[in-house]
Amino acid sequence: MGKNRFDVLSGKVPDDMKELYVTLIREASTNLPKDITDKLEIQKQKEQDGSQAKKALDIIIKNIDMAYVKETPICQDTGTVIFHVHYPLGFSTLKFKNDITEAVREATRKGYLRPNAVDSITGKNSGDNTGLGLPSFYFHEWEKDYVEVKTMLKGGGSENTGIQYSLPDTRLGAGRDLKGIKKVILDSVVKAQGQGCAPGVLCVGIGGDRVSGALAAKEQVFRELDDVNPDPVLAELEKEMYEKANQLGVGPMGFGGETSLLGVKIAKLHRLPASFFVSVVYMCWAARKKTMIIKDNHYTIQ
Repeated sequence: MGKNRFDVLSGKVPDDMKELYVTLIREASTNLPKDITDKLEIQKQKEQDGSQAKKALDIIIKNIDMAYVKETPICQDTGTVIFHVHYPLGFSTLKFKNDITEAVREATRKGYLRPNAVDSITGKNSGDNTGLGLPSFYFHEWEKDYVEVKTMLKGGGSENTGIQYSLPDTRLGAGRDLKGIKKVILDSVVKAQGQGCAPGVLCVGIGGDRVSGALAAKEQVFRELDDVNPDPVLAELEKEMYEKANQLGVGPMGFGGETSLLGVKIAKLHRLPASFFVSVVYMCWAARKKTMIIKDNHYTIQ
C-alpha cells in the first residue's frame, strides 16, 4: 500500500539536495494540504443539492483526488514558484539558490511544473521556469537550529485578482480607519466575482509600503485555515470578513452560493503617515504550498 495523501514524508537528507527539492515541488504541485481539502468537503455539504455551486465543488474535489493518485499537477497553471528559506547562521544562501533553481528545472522536465517563465519584452519562454526573478526567493536568517524551506505555487488567475488600495478611497467612501479597511476588503471580493478560481483564501496586508504590504499579504498564504491570529483585533477582523464575504453570494467559480471564500488571513505593518495601503492577495482553492524541515541530516515534508 502506498502512502496516504496526508502522510508526512521523511527520511535522510540525500547528498544531492536538488532531488529533495524536486520532491518538495512535486508534493506542492500534486497534493493539496489537508486543511484546504477538509474545508472544501465541509463547504460542499453547505451548498444546495443540484446547485451549480455544489457541482463546482464536487468537480474541484474530484480533480484534487485524480491529481494525487496520478501525481500530476492539480492545475494546468502551475504558477509562479516561490520559496521562503529560513536558515541558521553559517548556511550559504547561494547554495540554496543554485540547488533549488536546478530542482525547478528538473521538476519542469518531469512535468510537475508547466514552463511558465516568459520574457516580458520578447515573449520568449525560457522553457524551464527560470529567468529574471524566477523562481522567486526570500531568505531569512534566524536563531533556530534547523532549516525550513517553504514553497508556494501561485497561479496566474488568482494573482490577477489581487488588488492594492490607497486609503482614503473616495469612490468607496473608505477612510483611514478600520471601517475603511473592511470596505475595501469586501470590495475586493465583489470585484473578483469568482474569478481567480473561487473559493479561495483572501490574504491581506494592512500598512507598509506598496511592496512590503503585498509581501506581508502573500506570506499569509502559508497559514493554516483554522489557526487564530495572535492579534485579537486582527483575529476578529478575519472572522468578520470571512462571514460577510460568504454572505455576498458570489460562490464557487462565481456561480452563486454559500462559499465565496475558504478563509481570510490578515497581517499588519507600520506605515508612513503619508501612506495607507491595504494590499489584497487572493489564493485560489488550489492552494499549493508545502513546508520542508531539515535538521540533523534528516528531513520532513508536510
